[in-house]
Amino acid sequence: MANNEQQLSLFKRGLNWTLPSLLSDDHKPGMQLYDRSFLVAVVGLMCFGFVMVMSASMPEATKLTGDPFYFMYRHVLYLVGCVVIAFVVLKFEVSYWEKNSGMLMLAVLVLLIAVLFIGTSVNGARRWLSIGPIRIQVAEMAKFVFIVYMAGYLVRRHGELRENRKGFYKPIGVYGLFAVLILLQPDLGTVVVLFVCTVSLLFLAGARITDFMVLVLLGVATFVLLVLFEPYRMRRVTSFMDPWEDPFGSGYQLTQSLMAYGRGDWFGQGLGNSIQKLAYLPEAHTDFIFAVIGEELGFTGIIAVLCTLFFIAIRAIRLGNLCLKMQRPFESYVAYGVGIWICFQTVVNVGASIGMLPTKGLTLPFISYGGSSLWIMTAAVMLLVRIDYERRVSLVQAVQGRTS
Repeated sequence: MANNEQQLSLFKRGLNWTLPSLLSDDHKPGMQLYDRSFLVAVVGLMCFGFVMVMSASMPEATKLTGDPFYFMYRHVLYLVGCVVIAFVVLKFEVSYWEKNSGMLMLAVLVLLIAVLFIGTSVNGARRWLSIGPIRIQVAEMAKFVFIVYMAGYLVRRHGELRENRKGFYKPIGVYGLFAVLILLQPDLGTVVVLFVCTVSLLFLAGARITDFMVLVLLGVATFVLLVLFEPYRMRRVTSFMDPWEDPFGSGYQLTQSLMAYGRGDWFGQGLGNSIQKLAYLPEAHTDFIFAVIGEELGFTGIIAVLCTLFFIAIRAIRLGNLCLKMQRPFESYVAYGVGIWICFQTVVNVGASIGMLPTKGLTLPFISYGGSSLWIMTAAVMLLVRIDYERRVSLVQAVQGRTS
């Protein structure tokens, strides 16, 4: 009897160590039902973003409102909204998003049409819908919802996608409709992000290489035409190629950004000690916040931020691989799409601020000031946390089923 009890005790102890080895990323004791390192990285970037927004926005806030903490107060409200959104998204099972992906897409299409008629115009662009004191940038919603829609479509029409062109061009038609509505705002940056996510997901789903190459060539040609036939876009392209040719005109923003990086050197001028944010660098707390990070924290600060963003993107793509191995294609495509979205938007934002890419007006994920970007990015990563949670729970249930 004593021997039986001893064997049972050893079995339970072995099970307690086996489950964590299957579920945790570092194979240490203690069962984890979500990716803690991923969540810590996201929350850490948001907290860091709050500090940098407060530092970068004070001069402009003082100039516009007389209150140096104006943008900081609003950013706090945005972060509170992120907490609410996180709890709401985590409540819904992943199957809800898959079942309602089509309805979500239609809802966003309606909002994209509505913003053209009743939207709020800022700096000549009509991109925001005002709901009381809250302004929502519908194009940001379109990025997230379109990825969810594409994931659902690729699961439903996977065979058709591989076998004939009809299955390939259906989502391209939906993308084209999104692109036209977003270009009317106008917002070329979001259209480019959607195109990259669409092409990437179609490639990962196994689209035929000829269709894939035709789509890529068509997309590049369309982008070139959009730039050539819009004077302000053409000015952005030519100014980024040689900003010092007109440093006080079309190249002003980029030259000021490059000066900020130059002053930052290896370890920066110290938090809050940026000079370029003092009415020299436009959009210092939004599109060009990375230049302020470079000036105040130097090359080491830049590398730390980029490594953290890269870590988040890699974890998302890794989650996609794990879901694919478990025969969860919808979850896999969503994870791939969000990872590619975060990675590409980071590349565009940073590339624009260092003069490697034309300015596109895309925010730095989790860091730049802006409620819509923060809220939608929060919804996206919380959906990934929910996906990972359900994946790990299914592993626990599988192990328990084998041991019962």
